[in-house]
Amino acid sequence: MVLSNASADLEDADKRFHFHSQTDPARHAETGPLMIVRGEGPHVIDIDGRKYLDAVASLWCASLGFSNARLAAAGAAALETLPVYHTFNHRSNPFVAELAAELATIVPIPGGRMFFTDGGSEAVDTMVKMAWYYHSAIGQPERRKIIARTGAFHGSTVMAARISGLPAMHKSFNLPDCNVIHTARPHYYRDALEGETQADFSARLARELDALILAEGPETIAAFIAEPVMGAGGVIVPPEGYFPAIHEVVKRHGILYLSDEIICGFGRTGSWFGCETFGVQPDLMSIAKGLSSGYAPIGGVVVSAPVFEAISEESGRNGLFSHGFTYSGHPVSAAISVEALRIYKEMDLPAVSRSLGRKLAAGLQRIASHPLVGDVRSVGFIGGVELVADKATRQSFPAELKVGAMVERRTRAHGLIVRNVGDVIAICPPYIVTEDEVEFLVTRLARALDDVHAELQTG
Repeated sequence: MVLSNASADLEDADKRFHFHSQTDPARHAETGPLMIVRGEGPHVIDIDGRKYLDAVASLWCASLGFSNARLAAAGAAALETLPVYHTFNHRSNPFVAELAAELATIVPIPGGRMFFTDGGSEAVDTMVKMAWYYHSAIGQPERRKIIARTGAFHGSTVMAARISGLPAMHKSFNLPDCNVIHTARPHYYRDALEGETQADFSARLARELDALILAEGPETIAAFIAEPVMGAGGVIVPPEGYFPAIHEVVKRHGILYLSDEIICGFGRTGSWFGCETFGVQPDLMSIAKGLSSGYAPIGGVVVSAPVFEAISEESGRNGLFSHGFTYSGHPVSAAISVEALRIYKEMDLPAVSRSLGRKLAAGLQRIASHPLVGDVRSVGFIGGVELVADKATRQSFPAELKVGAMVERRTRAHGLIVRNVGDVIAICPPYIVTEDEVEFLVTRLARALDDVHAELQTG
């Protein structure tokens, strides 16, 4: 089938033949796609020539924007040199070896080993399998349960989806139990008790986690997993003292601590990794997205020395560590990731994130008084705007109104792309934006909020 480049032909083909991720298929058949055909710095251009500032970096990943020549050249050179090879049975390639060494200079896990995957979901699955393997290796195979948090998102493979605490990830999929338990999310704005300070709220959640562990039996629990900032769960920034308190409980019971850094890694929270921003050291850490600035599919797990040593010894007894993927350490993805890390280091990415983040936080505070805005929250260069029907009571809009989606559509009319996760507007721009472009982001979001407010008033 040969298609012309005409907008109608391509959009019709997409509607007829493409089954989209995380999309309502029936609605897509009616509305069709937003067909993005080109990227220029922090901007993308659709098939009709409309230009947008992409304030969510594609999908939390295009850290260096959409037209970085150095990343393209690194990928092209790898394609011409070694377009594909595997890392099974002691095979390797120069690109993945260099990538592991580059990562070792910035990861907050001393002596960490790098295991590479195809993407983030596989990285989360890998962490869980490694946690089970580790406990078998140290003579505690009964430790099978995984504790995650309500509202979390960890991926779409069976195990990652089961760990995720979002109802939509479970509905109609009939997922297996997988020994997953959920504990409370750290959503101070929504879940704190009247008069409860952030510190008190954090202490209460830690006590609740401790009680859950004791009720389940510490000897049955393998790992606890958390995103430093909950992305798809509503850009939830943890309150004061939350992570140190949670980490202490987890480690006291001999449970592995897994940090899901797929969104928060590579500068997003103002440190190289989110666990550093919030003062905890994980046993295992998943990475993806910003690893290659989204230019090629790749993910990975950083494995602490004690976990690696136990797994290595057990693998020696078994004959090998029987886990991995055809594209683990893919040379093209690895080459692009090496170049991305070099650029990040040259630009001192955490400092850039903090600087741009101050500008973003100040802008979001200006729109906090908007009638539709209940809460604004940010850390580093990531932010969220929670929409409410009533500011005084924090009453949410009825879900069927889909107010967040209304705002997202209106931002596009103003030359801006954001992402709505329910009625929270998520903001995660490329690090290459200017302060003027951050100001553009805030003012155009404010205009979209005005548009939707007026529509709700008249509707």
